[in-house]
Amino acid sequence: MMNELHRRAVVADLHNDLLCAVVARPVDHWADFFRERWLPQLRAGGVDIQALPVFIEDSFRPEGALRRTLRMIEAAHRLAAGNADAVALCEDGAQIDQALAQGRIALVLALESAPGAGEDVELLETLFRLGVRIASLAHFGRTAFADGSGEDGTGGRLTRAGVAALAEMERLGMLFDISHLGAAGVEHVLESASRPVVATHSSARALFDHHRNLSDEQIRGVAAGGGVVCVNFFAPYLHESDYSIDRLVDHLEHVAGVAGVEHVGLGPDFIKEVLADTTPPCCERAFVEGVPADAYLPGLTGPAGLPLVTEALQRRGWPAGDIVAVLGENARRLLREQLGRPASAG
Repeated sequence: MMNELHRRAVVADLHNDLLCAVVARPVDHWADFFRERWLPQLRAGGVDIQALPVFIEDSFRPEGALRRTLRMIEAAHRLAAGNADAVALCEDGAQIDQALAQGRIALVLALESAPGAGEDVELLETLFRLGVRIASLAHFGRTAFADGSGEDGTGGRLTRAGVAALAEMERLGMLFDISHLGAAGVEHVLESASRPVVATHSSARALFDHHRNLSDEQIRGVAAGGGVVCVNFFAPYLHESDYSIDRLVDHLEHVAGVAGVEHVGLGPDFIKEVLADTTPPCCERAFVEGVPADAYLPGLTGPAGLPLVTEALQRRGWPAGDIVAVLGENARRLLREQLGRPASAG
């Protein structure tokens, strides 16, 4: 039985790569696959708001990146249309509120890096028209807009195109995502942004020193601008070897202590099932940026495990109001205030 507090809360997951698994199926099965495989998990986890990242694998870059981007966006629209009784693809806060009032899961399209755009900033408006409302500018490597965290040694900030992209996203009402951005790029964004930003799936570097995690200074910068840091559940970014839910709670508590509890959210990055669906079996263990890709928190390999987070926070003595805020109210507030609102709207 789902924890009562968790059941009553709005739960927002700002990073789940399930679209990668959907597009691996034949087009005619996209909607059915989502209904059969992912919808039960989202319901079991109490998920009310689900960001859907558009992630482009290396094999599609650079030549096929835009085509792959468009195909994944089309998949999101088709799975939403084919499951309209249960989900709604939302473009602004009003649509999110309406979906939740109707008992549907609010889906929000996001770009995880934007290799399909190259350096053509004007394509961000095209993608916005297609429903994209959150975007990051780099993954681990280098793009025409910025360097990812794996390139921290370069000290690279945003390129001229990246600066223009940030301004364009703010103009449109597209939320800027700093997760995966290199340290110098994060600093550049925090110096330049006139609207709140989000880290959709980043943990605390003070607790585990990996380039994918955020420093306390970066966390404070996100909070100072009114943004939210959504903590990543990927075990090897939380601790060197103790892959337990307690280490996840450590990161949630640390970010709350640095930023204030009103600036903390969830960015699980559930990849076990996605990797199983999209990666051929091989004889060697896979690693990502120096850490094992197949190490997971027990019970938290997919959305159905999310009530365990509520139970763990309760065991730590968190007040119910703070738990509800972190589970989803903070992210919901940010999305409601920022998505689809042009710069003139504030």
